[in-house]
Amino acid sequence: MADRVVLAYSGGLDTSVGIGWLRDATGKDVVALAVDVGQGGEDLEAIRQRALDCGAVESIVVDAKDEYADEYIAPALKANALYQKRYPLVSALSRPLIAKHLALTAKQLGADSVAHGCTGKGNDQVRFEAAVAAIAPDLTTVAPVRDLALTRDAAIAYAEQHGLPIQQSSSSPYSIDQNVWGRAVETGFLEDPWNAPTEALYAYTQDPSLPQDADEVTITFEQGIPVALDGQRFSVLRIVQELNAVAGKHGVGRIDVVEDRLIGIKSREVYEAPAAIALIAAHEELESLTLERDVARYKRGVETEWADLVYDGLWFGGLKRSLDAFVDHTQQHVSGDVRLRLQGGRATVTGRRSEQSLYDFDLATYDTGDTFDQSVSKGFIELWSLPSKISARRDAAN
Repeated sequence: MADRVVLAYSGGLDTSVGIGWLRDATGKDVVALAVDVGQGGEDLEAIRQRALDCGAVESIVVDAKDEYADEYIAPALKANALYQKRYPLVSALSRPLIAKHLALTAKQLGADSVAHGCTGKGNDQVRFEAAVAAIAPDLTTVAPVRDLALTRDAAIAYAEQHGLPIQQSSSSPYSIDQNVWGRAVETGFLEDPWNAPTEALYAYTQDPSLPQDADEVTITFEQGIPVALDGQRFSVLRIVQELNAVAGKHGVGRIDVVEDRLIGIKSREVYEAPAAIALIAAHEELESLTLERDVARYKRGVETEWADLVYDGLWFGGLKRSLDAFVDHTQQHVSGDVRLRLQGGRATVTGRRSEQSLYDFDLATYDTGDTFDQSVSKGFIELWSLPSKISARRDAAN
């Protein structure tokens, strides 16, 4: 039905108030769509009911946790994806999945438009709209908070005026987004980059300075994908959940960064991503054992480009798909085990092994039995340094 608009619904203030705003501004009935990407917290049935109580004609909840882990987190892990070398794309990874379900639901219902609750300052507006454009270019997108310049004060006043069932106050200190891959915290006193984070803002991790014995875990990978913990096979989702618990207990994955947003401003962000940081550390170490030197070196540049594209909302773009093909090809031999020691905020690799390993003990050892012919090194060095020698002679003559 073209007289409907499908709203990406989180259950929070902006999207709850957005139901009424959308109805008033467009004259269309609003269908609320909540996508479960492992954000935890409030029960999604309560969120579904809240959308109806706020005026939605229909409220849909999609359980996409396994889809998120298998089709979004796993590729990000294979790419060791860290934006600006630090941020494991916590929010950026979930947006194309939510946008995909948003577009597919709109097409299924015959709606001609979708909506989100993003402001004009953030990256998510780009991610949602670029993804929808790639999946369903005939759909139009409405962003009431951005397009109508609606403020948080106005949203709170609207909710109180209409008796909407939203527990939100103007004194709420943070803006929080979370899913199974991590948690993002911003605004409030964090907007001053000189202010140190307080323990109160963390939820996925404990204080890493707390005295406690280390935990060791062994992660098994098959072609770059984690498939087992300590010898017990689990789904990707379950492995991420288990590592969030054990690595989070030791404060692994706390990230405090001033980040370059796509829309041109810098933003101070605090992230918690215990499983993400632990898994990336383990995966990179297994690659060091199984990838050729030139492949590993080239892949590092691809990883940066891959992370930038996903951060910039181009998950469904052509270049990102082409880079996926390269990354997948590099992973054909990335199988084996990595042992991690978790303590004091760090995930430290203490062992790695693989049947696909390129590490040759007989070549590497300095003890008896060494099979490396050291006599060939002299000629190699002479040839390797020959361009430098010729260049140096020229420079000395000038």
